[in-house]
Amino acid sequence: GDTMNSLTENLIDKSGIVSPGAVAELFHTTLKEIASLSGLSPDTVSKQNRFRSKTSQKRLRDIVLILNRALLWCGTPMQAYAWFRSEPIPSFGDLTAEDLVKRGMAESVLEYIGRIAEGGYA
Repeated sequence: GDTMNSLTENLIDKSGIVSPGAVAELFHTTLKEIASLSGLSPDTVSKQNRFRSKTSQKRLRDIVLILNRALLWCGTPMQAYAWFRSEPIPSFGDLTAEDLVKRGMAESVLEYIGRIAEGGYA
């Protein structure tokens, strides 16, 4: 598919499950780092029966959706990933998207990205 949907297509399978392993592979990183950036335990992301739980899946899916939207202006998955992990967002007191997701504020990040995507300023 086109770049727009590539992350969601590649990382969310037919049954709607996000595999932490697929996320780690796409961003050339480790399961341990995926655990760290999602705020889930390394144990959770490495065991299928754990990462398939509703809570874990919501967190992982939020991250994939945010990265997918960030691609709009970041250009490449790696740049979107770097933005997610390290770019301070002024309107959230300079927290990063990663910080916000860990605090359960993924919706706020998606809304923020939506505003930027529409060409507005957040």
